[in-house]
Amino acid sequence: MPAYEVQAEGTAPHEYGDLLLSYLEQLGVEYVFGIPGGAIEPFYNALARSERRGGPRAITARHETGAAFMADGYWRNSGKLGVCCSTTGPGATNLLTGVASAYENNIPLLVITAQTALSSFGSGSLQESSCTGVNTVELFRYCCRYSTLVSHPDQFERKLVTAITTAFAAPMGPVHLSIPIDLMRTTSANATPTVDLPDLLRKPSLFDSDAVGRLYSALKQAKNPLFVIGDDASEAIGLILSLALGLNAKMVATPHGKGLISPYHPLFRGVIGFSGHQGAQALLTDPTIDSIFIIGAQFSEWASQGWKPQEHPQRIIDIEASESNLTKLPMAALHVRGRLETIFESLLKRFDKHGFSQPLILNTSDGVDAGNSKVKRDEIKQFTLNDEEKYRSDATPIKPQRLMRELPNVFPANTHYLADAGASFSWATHYLHPHDRRLCGRRDAKGGLFRASLNFASMGWAIGSAIGTALARRDTPVVCITGDGSLLMSGQEITVAVAEQLPVVFVILNDSAYGMVKHGQRMTGGEAIAANLPPTNFAAFAQAMGVEGHIIYSAEDLLRLNCLDFFKKQGPTLLDVRIDKDEVPPFDLRIKTLKDDHE
Repeated sequence: MPAYEVQAEGTAPHEYGDLLLSYLEQLGVEYVFGIPGGAIEPFYNALARSERRGGPRAITARHETGAAFMADGYWRNSGKLGVCCSTTGPGATNLLTGVASAYENNIPLLVITAQTALSSFGSGSLQESSCTGVNTVELFRYCCRYSTLVSHPDQFERKLVTAITTAFAAPMGPVHLSIPIDLMRTTSANATPTVDLPDLLRKPSLFDSDAVGRLYSALKQAKNPLFVIGDDASEAIGLILSLALGLNAKMVATPHGKGLISPYHPLFRGVIGFSGHQGAQALLTDPTIDSIFIIGAQFSEWASQGWKPQEHPQRIIDIEASESNLTKLPMAALHVRGRLETIFESLLKRFDKHGFSQPLILNTSDGVDAGNSKVKRDEIKQFTLNDEEKYRSDATPIKPQRLMRELPNVFPANTHYLADAGASFSWATHYLHPHDRRLCGRRDAKGGLFRASLNFASMGWAIGSAIGTALARRDTPVVCITGDGSLLMSGQEITVAVAEQLPVVFVILNDSAYGMVKHGQRMTGGEAIAANLPPTNFAAFAQAMGVEGHIIYSAEDLLRLNCLDFFKKQGPTLLDVRIDKDEVPPFDLRIKTLKDDHE
């Protein structure tokens, strides 16, 4: 029958939704995150058939933004395409915040939205969002690398392949297909894909021999080098750490890259940028640092926080896999572009052949094993914290600084932490130091123990992303650190963790306020307005959803719990932590930026 003919009732279904899911199966995608509705029902019918045969299955979110956040977390921790979907009209517009967040953070998502029937365009159909209604294709064009309406069956496969390849092109990001209901329910002429997507997406290891040679020379000549590590360095982080040990190079991380380096690494000097550490930030302008090697870092306001690299361009060497990162530092003395794993493998081979001039000597009697990359639990950090005495305070209500100190002590060493936008991120960036003791060697490219969604900085991201993370890493403890404001926005997504029996722990910083707003108003001299929230018992909220909930007033309350058992359950746990409301998050530099913007 023709590709566009509607399938006869009772025949074996091979609709375009089935073809789409076959392509996702090629890529190893396991989940599609979304909410069903009338216009997208044919796709959900295909998902039901897919699940029965062991293919990709539906994860039902509670709000479409949460679906996008879950798909984001799934990609970050599996390396597989994140997929989210919605019905037409408000279902599609509800996706926008999550998709925009992914766009700002270069997360490859396939966004599928339904559309009313082509024949009904312009007739005022329920939830119409065509070019004659609320035009969702145009709305998504501003936060996607590719956004198009599939208006004819012959376009379907071509546009789907174009969308997915675009999602993984540099810079990566979300792509959007708007598919009318009548097209989605028609019979596909091809029951199986005609394109080998994994082969098409296989990227050659770009390698600029001349640039890498110049980079090797710069590394050899550097007397006091500094490595600045961003999250795009994840695939090569083990090789980068090995090179740093060989060169005895100090290292700092951007907020995005915080989870890639052990806080107890003898060469790590802390986090730069938003809520980072003063000693780390000072290294960027330290005149004794003769070379700054920036590796896989997106230099937005979050990362630079007032640093002006253009004032010392001759010291900066930028090493990136993406042109979009290179354009953030056009003044650098040397730009090296290519696959980071290939670049650093080549560098290590050259140094192995010619030797390092000043390698760091590890003392294995102190518990360091370079082969197994382990360090003793009591290893000292090489950077200082603000308000160090509050980090150890026994005060009630608990200081957020002390809370961040204790979380790694009560949770397993391999716990993945996700911190939400706002004060939660600020406290966690500065004070949360997971007991990661890996110093070097091959590493999981998705092995960062700390994640945050910066740039667009959407509240509630960590709640959805923690669920996507737990689905991608079912054998790994996952902890979401969020605030009461974010929970009131997106807390309903916890029921997805209930439905999927995911042992995620949700740590709620409860201060009855939008904390970042409240403290920001005070510090900038603004009016104290609209920042307070009503006191809420989130442990009771959790229990109403069938979730184990605990109220934490003090460090003793937390330490009294057997937190390891939380990860042995089939379902989530919520900790309602009543933090000291007067403690100000460490975001002084952000406040300075806001003040400068007003002047």
